[in-house]
Amino acid sequence: MADNNHSHFQHPYFVLTGIPGLEQKYYWIAFPLGAIYVIALFGNGVIISTIKSESSLHIPMYYFLCMLALADMGLTLCTLPSMLGIFWFNYKSIAFDSCLVQMYFIHTFSAIESGVLVAMAFDRVVAIWNPLRYGTIITNGVVCRAGAVILTRAVCVVFPVPFLIKRLPFYHSNILSHSFCLHQDVMRLACASTRINSLYGLIAVIFTKGSDSLSILLSYVFILRAVMAIASGEGRLKALNTCVSHICAVLIFYVPLIGLSVIHRFGKHLSPLTHVLMANAYLLVPPVLNPVVYTVKTKEMRKKIIQIFVQTKITAEG
Repeated sequence: MADNNHSHFQHPYFVLTGIPGLEQKYYWIAFPLGAIYVIALFGNGVIISTIKSESSLHIPMYYFLCMLALADMGLTLCTLPSMLGIFWFNYKSIAFDSCLVQMYFIHTFSAIESGVLVAMAFDRVVAIWNPLRYGTIITNGVVCRAGAVILTRAVCVVFPVPFLIKRLPFYHSNILSHSFCLHQDVMRLACASTRINSLYGLIAVIFTKGSDSLSILLSYVFILRAVMAIASGEGRLKALNTCVSHICAVLIFYVPLIGLSVIHRFGKHLSPLTHVLMANAYLLVPPVLNPVVYTVKTKEMRKKIIQIFVQTKITAEG
């Protein structure tokens, strides 16, 4: 009878968790956290504006980079309100529906970023495997269609997740483990069977991150075969050097993702601090490091950004 009465009660909000054990130091954590968000937004914004303003960068490779920067900005903006709310204002509550919206966009932008990394891998395969036909294979139309497919897949795959969560009752604990809403974290608080949610979540991950990681791996098998067929050692090194930025972006995205997934599945005995740090790394590290990697490793991008800063400085002084 008690359970039946509880089934009519639903928590109107969830309580987010910052960093366990460091609550007294949130004031000091807030400043580097704010700097991280500024770097992420500024870095990706510079990449997008540079590609948009410079006609010499209007080629498929940089269009894909622009998509990656947009996905990183989306991830950053999804977590910014709740993260800064906790560490700047000690505001930990998030409305139930707001939590579902945040969860949807976090997982959607994550799926978009994964899809863009696959598209960039295919771009590198064509550039190295068949460079003479690169311009006829990877056209602007192909880039637009690839972007549309990546966006549609992410939106459609993640769309059922909030509705599957909303049907569940939550009348015991409403304290989440992270500073933002993730599907696995919200699902564990439900007071009913979550078998359907777990099954769909697994299918969604396999269909997006699983198939994407396999596609990227196969792409680099083709790339290595093509590189090994190049006669000169200098040519091989030059070909591989064009993939360094993409390899770094893949590692930056997938290593924290795999670590977070493993911890959620098998690390229940670990301290809450470990869970929090891995989740924060999963969502904060790629938006911060991707602009740095592509600016440092891509000569054209680095040159254009330096030119823009010099011109801006001259204009300001004038």
